[in-house]
Amino acid sequence: MIEKIIILDFGSQVTQLIARRIRELNVYSEVHPCTTSITDEHKSNLKGIILSGGPASVMDDSAPEFDKAWLSLGVPVLGICYGMHVMAHLLGGKMNAGQTREFGYAKIRITGSQDSIFAELGSEEEVWMSHGDSVTEVPNGFSITAHTENNPVVAMSCPEKSLYAVQYHPEVVHTKNGKQVYKNFLEKICNCEMAWTPTNFIAESIEKIKAQVDSGSNVICALSGGVDSTVAALLVSKALGDNLKCIFVDNGLLRLNERDEVESYLNTLGLNLEVVDAREQFLTALKGVTDPEKKRKIIGHEFIEVFDEASKKIENVTHLVQGTLYPDVIESLSSGGPSETIKTHHNVGGLPEKMKLKLIEPFRKLFKDEVREIGRELGLVEELIKRHPFPGPGLAVRCLGEVTEEKLKALRLADSIFHQEIKAFGIYDEIWQSLAVHLPINSTGVMGDGRTYENCIALRAVTSEDVMTADWYGFSDEFLRKVSSRIINEVKGINRVVYDISSKPPATIEWE
Repeated sequence: MIEKIIILDFGSQVTQLIARRIRELNVYSEVHPCTTSITDEHKSNLKGIILSGGPASVMDDSAPEFDKAWLSLGVPVLGICYGMHVMAHLLGGKMNAGQTREFGYAKIRITGSQDSIFAELGSEEEVWMSHGDSVTEVPNGFSITAHTENNPVVAMSCPEKSLYAVQYHPEVVHTKNGKQVYKNFLEKICNCEMAWTPTNFIAESIEKIKAQVDSGSNVICALSGGVDSTVAALLVSKALGDNLKCIFVDNGLLRLNERDEVESYLNTLGLNLEVVDAREQFLTALKGVTDPEKKRKIIGHEFIEVFDEASKKIENVTHLVQGTLYPDVIESLSSGGPSETIKTHHNVGGLPEKMKLKLIEPFRKLFKDEVREIGRELGLVEELIKRHPFPGPGLAVRCLGEVTEEKLKALRLADSIFHQEIKAFGIYDEIWQSLAVHLPINSTGVMGDGRTYENCIALRAVTSEDVMTADWYGFSDEFLRKVSSRIINEVKGINRVVYDISSKPPATIEWE
C-alpha cells in the first residue's frame, strides 16, 4: 500500500496547491473536507496530516466544524495559516481577531533554527502572507520558531507531539523556499519513503481496475482523443485488454478536422474504437439555449443518451471509463470547506440510474501534469501528451450565446489559425492552454470601401502549473498582428479580434 498524507480543507482557494507540492515530492496526498470524521481507511498508511488555510475565523460561531481527534492520531500534523489558528485555538493558545493583518509579501525571521521544519532554510525567508487573525500566545508545550516585525508568532512547534504550524503559505510560488518546508515535513518529520511515482501508480491502478470488473464483463470508454481520456483508455486496456470498448462521439462541437485526426491516431494505438456521429442530436438539443450551465447540462444529458445507446449494442457492459481530473471534481463540488462551486462538469458526479453503469475514473484524484507523466510511462507520443486541454462540452463553452453551425464554423477556423501560428512561432509548449472564443456581439468595421457590422473573436492563452491558478501569456506584437490579420481576412463574418489579459482568479480559463 502507498503511504499517504491527508490534507484537511478549510476552504482555502489554494488548498489544491498543497496536494500538488506533496505529490511533486513523490508522496501521495488526498484532500478531504475539514468536517471529515476519522475512519479506519483514513488511518491506513497515514504518514501525516496538513491543515489548510481558509477564509473563516476560528473565533466565529460560523467557523467550520473540525474533529479535534485529528490532532492526536499519533502522526505528525502541519497547520497552514488558518490551520495554525485551529491548532492553537483547540490546544489552549490565544488569538486576536484582525489586529495583525498581513497580506502579500513578508520577510520572516526564523528563531527556531534547530526546528526540523526549517532545516536548510536561512535565518530570514521571503514568504507570502494572507491572514487577518493571529496567534498571540502559543499552547503549552509549543515554542515560537519564527516572527515578523508586526507578528510575534509566525511559526510554532511542539516536536514532542509532532505538531507544527506556520502562518504563511509555503505552497504558493511567492514563498521562495516553501517547497523545502514541505520536504522537511515529509522527510524529516513524517519519515516518508518519497516513492510515489507514475510507475507505482500504474501498477496499483491496474490491480484496482481488475478488481472492479468481473471476468467476462465489458467496459466502454468515453474517448475524446485528448490527453486525459486517451491515457485513461490505455491504462484500462492494460488491465482489461479487449474487454475495453472505446467510443468516440462527434458531437458537432469539435475543432477543425478533429474527428479525422483523432480516429486516425487512436487506431494506431490498437484500441477498439467506434465513432458515433451525433452532431445533429447535440446541436438540436442546444438550439436557442444561451445559459452556460444549461448548455453544460444539456451536453451532459446528450452524452449519456449517446453512451446509453452505444452500450446497448455491446454485450454485458458494466462500467464506463472517464478521464475526470481532480480540478474537475474540485470546481464542480466544494471540497467541504467554505469554498464555492465555480462551474459544473458533465463528466463529474455520477451517472443517471437508467444507464446502470458504474464509473471507472482512474485519474479522479490526479492533476493534469501527473496524467501526462503517466502517458509518457505508457508510451504515448509527446505531441499528444503536450496537447493543450480541451473542455468536455467542446466549443459550446467557447461559443457564447446560442450555439449555431454558422458560429461554430467561424470559431473552428479562427481557433485553427490561432494554433497554427502558436506552433509556427515555436511557443506551443510555453502555453498551458490556448483557445478562441466567439462573442455574441457585433461591431462596426470597414473592409475595402464598405461598412461591416460583424462578430468578434476573443483569443485566450494562459500559463499555469496547476489549473487552479493561471496567468495570461505575453505574446509578441508581431504574433498578435499576424493572427489578427489572418483571422479577419480568412474567417467570414469576423471583423474584430481581441486578446484576453485576465488572470485566474478572478477569471476562469474558459469563458463559460
